[in-house]
Amino acid sequence: MNSELENYYREYGKKVYLFLMSLSGDSDISEELTQETFYQAIKSINRFEGKCSVYTWLCQIAKNLWCRELDCRKRHPVSEYDANARSPSANPEEIISLKDEKMNVLKRLHTLPEHEKEIILLRASGELSFREIGEIFSKSENWARVTYYRAKQKLKKE
Repeated sequence: MNSELENYYREYGKKVYLFLMSLSGDSDISEELTQETFYQAIKSINRFEGKCSVYTWLCQIAKNLWCRELDCRKRHPVSEYDANARSPSANPEEIISLKDEKMNVLKRLHTLPEHEKEIILLRASGELSFREIGEIFSKSENWARVTYYRAKQKLKKE
């Protein structure tokens, strides 16, 4: 059992990390949540029924952990000063420019329904296939492909 879990980590660790990066955009948080995902998987491996792939199951755990992290952040917000202190090498103009660019993308993404936003993020930065995205949403690969295409078209119109 232990070696099986080690194999899962070797096979899916980076993919789970990239999935979490697509949600959080923060490498430190993603790394921490990846570790927590596998810890939770070890604790609940006996409840894994095999109705989906192991990767999909791990992503579901990771997504739940991310949602808990968001709830925690709402209760204990980080000041803007603390968030910018993480990148001491960036000059003020770069920080402002990146912030403006990020804000514009987020504004456009915010206009999309929640599932479309998530699909765009999973596909763009999570490097997930449409099949994997469909599994995460308990839908078909074709549903994920069509939904992604339509969401992309909506963003282009804006």
